[in-house]
Amino acid sequence: MNATREVIILIAEDDDGHARLIEKNLTRAGLHNRIERFDNGQFVLDFLFRRGAGPHRAPETSYLLLLDIRMPRVDGVEVLRQLKQDPELRKIPVIMLTTTDDPREVERCHSIGCSSYIVKPVDYDKFAEAIKSLGLYISLVEVPEINGDRFK
Repeated sequence: MNATREVIILIAEDDDGHARLIEKNLTRAGLHNRIERFDNGQFVLDFLFRRGAGPHRAPETSYLLLLDIRMPRVDGVEVLRQLKQDPELRKIPVIMLTTTDDPREVERCHSIGCSSYIVKPVDYDKFAEAIKSLGLYISLVEVPEINGDRFK
């Protein structure tokens, strides 16, 4: 990966308030990465697999996905499953960022291939602090490029 290449952060979150809070606190953590937001699982799949008329991912670009579980159309677990079954897209780090703290859900997401699983605290200040910490983590992680034009 080119050291100057920016990682694009994809946020799949259907709650507008949570999405704004995530973006705001990633910026407060010092991240100035481009952020693309999707309000349902189908839209993020269409973007990554280059389907439909909407925006599509670019080749030779690095992405990191913050993924909620409970979303309309296609839930986060199914998004994770489809990404991790694809030979190229499986390289995208996926951080589950959700209110679901069920240990079976945590285990299931890890067994499918999520990189990390973070439970969104209900308390605003704790949520903001958790996202700032996540921003520091993102600033340190190395993310591979996603190549291949086979989706065109």
